[in-house]
Amino acid sequence: MPLDKSVLLKFLKVLDAEVSREITVVAVGGTAMTLLDLKPSTIDIDFTVPDEDYQEFQEANDRLRHGFKIHVYRGGVVFTQILPEDYLEKSTEIGNRLKHIRLKALHPLDIVATKIGRLDNRDLQDIAMCIQKFRISKSQIEERARQIQYVGREENYEINLQHVLKKFF
Repeated sequence: MPLDKSVLLKFLKVLDAEVSREITVVAVGGTAMTLLDLKPSTIDIDFTVPDEDYQEFQEANDRLRHGFKIHVYRGGVVFTQILPEDYLEKSTEIGNRLKHIRLKALHPLDIVATKIGRLDNRDLQDIAMCIQKFRISKSQIEERARQIQYVGREENYEINLQHVLKKFF
């Protein structure tokens, strides 16, 4: 079932009631794109949560019986990439009225850099959308991609990066 922005925000409001202190949650992938109004919906929910907030998030989420498919990564890890330390400050604040959750969305350049790792057809569409809407340049992608740590065979990330650069520039 596709999850639109209103469903995501309703879920976060319910989760917020389970959280006992202020935490930061950063939407990534399609979740971030949906919250940034780049896509109408996402098929699952993906977050990266700073290390100091991870346990609180997990415990609150575990108390809920929501039925959503949620991937929660820790401390700037997204899928098979580790983002640079500045990912949190570069992320976009999503205006909301939550008591405990400070909601952010990954910066579109970081969305592109993390989607390069997997690079299926949906990722290519998402990358194209980010490049077009936010006028991301080839040099910006190259520079940010060089700051990403790829968990796995690094040559795969490089091959995917070169494919993206050739396809869109």
